[in-house]
Amino acid sequence: MNKTALRALLRERRALIAPESHGFSRPTGQGRRARGLSQHQVDQLLHRAIGTYHRLESGSYPNPPTTLLRDVARLFGLNEQEWVSLNRFALLQDPPGPLHQSSGKEVPGVWQEAVDGISHMAYVTDASWDMLAYNEPLAAMFPDGNVPANTMRWMVLDTHGRESLMDWHTAWAPMVLPQLRAALASRPDDEVLRQIEKEVLADPETADLYNVGVSYPHPDGDERPLLHPQLGPGWASMCTAQPLTAPGARLMILVFRPGQRRSHARAPMLRVR
Repeated sequence: MNKTALRALLRERRALIAPESHGFSRPTGQGRRARGLSQHQVDQLLHRAIGTYHRLESGSYPNPPTTLLRDVARLFGLNEQEWVSLNRFALLQDPPGPLHQSSGKEVPGVWQEAVDGISHMAYVTDASWDMLAYNEPLAAMFPDGNVPANTMRWMVLDTHGRESLMDWHTAWAPMVLPQLRAALASRPDDEVLRQIEKEVLADPETADLYNVGVSYPHPDGDERPLLHPQLGPGWASMCTAQPLTAPGARLMILVFRPGQRRSHARAPMLRVR
């Protein structure tokens, strides 16, 4: 626990909330009055035992439950980056999921301009794999430039997707499906993800692979076989990043090299020398 950082974050945000906005009257009379809600008022609003919030803010609450942190974060109006910071300060770990289910569904509009400036195939999807932005090199992958509305559904369920993703049964599906399972673990109420899972379980091919339940890390740095409609078969190296204001959203850059066999050496890791 980082007590100093935790105390500073919570005090600052608590001070911004006027007691009157929650039906409390501000004390009158002489003496110095702190700004914002009192710690006792926070306990009342969160329906917690008196002293619970004081323990959290003072850093004397070891391993506070995530439910308490989430309730405090929502009461204080924290954004997603502050939510991550709260968990790191209080628990020394990232949160188990976003603060709000609506998070990760949008990115700043300048991302389209940024994607257009990338020479490789590139796109941005939201936390449900719905397409938000893509460039012309990516559009060239699809007939008449009809980019799929949801890349997860295309990768695991679309016939064209299974043809383009070479060695689909071994090089793609076993790596992609665990990402769907992991996303649902942190976003169990996401209707788009739940519908895709329903379709996956209704398909015998994908159901068997999905039910294996293996874990697979992020695809960043992976190389997989890909059939390009213009350049033929080759290998796609994946570079993946996440817009910081949209947890679960992802920027994907595909570096494509034509060739039936992987004839190039994998680039070494980049590190400071």
